[in-house]
Amino acid sequence: MEKPIENYWLLRLADLKATLESNNFEAHIAENTDEARKIVKEILSRTGARTIGWGGSLTFVQTGLYDELKNSSDHEILDSYQKQMPPEEMFELRRRSLLADLFITGANSVTETGKLVNLDMTGNRVAAITFGPRNVVILAGRNKVTPDIEDAMLRIKNFAAPTNAMRLDKKTPCVKTSICEDCRGTDRICNSWTITEKSYPKGRIKIVLINQDLGL
Repeated sequence: MEKPIENYWLLRLADLKATLESNNFEAHIAENTDEARKIVKEILSRTGARTIGWGGSLTFVQTGLYDELKNSSDHEILDSYQKQMPPEEMFELRRRSLLADLFITGANSVTETGKLVNLDMTGNRVAAITFGPRNVVILAGRNKVTPDIEDAMLRIKNFAAPTNAMRLDKKTPCVKTSICEDCRGTDRICNSWTITEKSYPKGRIKIVLINQDLGL
């Protein structure tokens, strides 16, 4: 068999898609980032979204969607992650993103039981997933899949949070040790947990499962 790893994950992702759909999520499988872009653009067309908020997702950037949509005259991206942006302007854009037509972000973990698990610093990403934008698109590489909520939390605290702190040049102990120290510093990025068990209304949250390792 050619591409056994990809075929293995296609089977796993097909089972996960069915489980997510049973929890009222709209779920899609993309074999690669090119296909993921096509799926998201179809969702944008179907929903008629004009304003797009985003949660600083590496996966969104890695798919090429960020650059493509940012340069499109058909959509306005509320980009609060620009370097050198004044804090006041950043927070105002994040507030505006909560009322965007559509919000695009990644997930820290998608469990095989069909739940989303996320941990946030300022809360703008998890707030938008929970309520506000009429539509939410979650882009998730296969590396984000975990068996259950407990494993999801372990993955986030032991890998995703330290590596994101390193990526963002935060002054936290985990940047030096790679281990969560449950710190109390102002740069701490582990502040708000959310577990999304089901999408409400049905289909509001659309999950694109990508058969590649993407994001952290």
